[in-house]
Amino acid sequence: MASIARRILVAEDEGLAAMAIEDELLAQGYEVVLAPDGQAAMEAAARQPPDLLLTDLRMPRLDGAGLIRALRATRPDLPVVVMTGYAPAGGQEAFRRDGEAPVSLFSKPLDMDAVLAELRRLLPG
Repeated sequence: MASIARRILVAEDEGLAAMAIEDELLAQGYEVVLAPDGQAAMEAAARQPPDLLLTDLRMPRLDGAGLIRALRATRPDLPVVVMTGYAPAGGQEAFRRDGEAPVSLFSKPLDMDAVLAELRRLLPG
């Protein structure tokens, strides 16, 4: 029986970075939905609910922190992986109050092997 691909919503405003991340995730068998900012990610999540959010923090229209809060208002169990060049005060603990599911924080430039290992941990099976 074939397994269903897990859907990852990637919110990243830098086009080349988004495409590189998408290529890595597709190669690992994930379904990928790209969004160039937080507002577009909200709209994409409404159409295609993700199994995990992979988001930048600094983006136009709606930043990553706002996106996490908005999505977790209805999906407190949504796992989140944050990728940023600017770590928030309090690190990943800054996001714990916004939901029940884990939040993982990775600094840019990304170590994709570490990110992929974390995705496998958060999305087993």
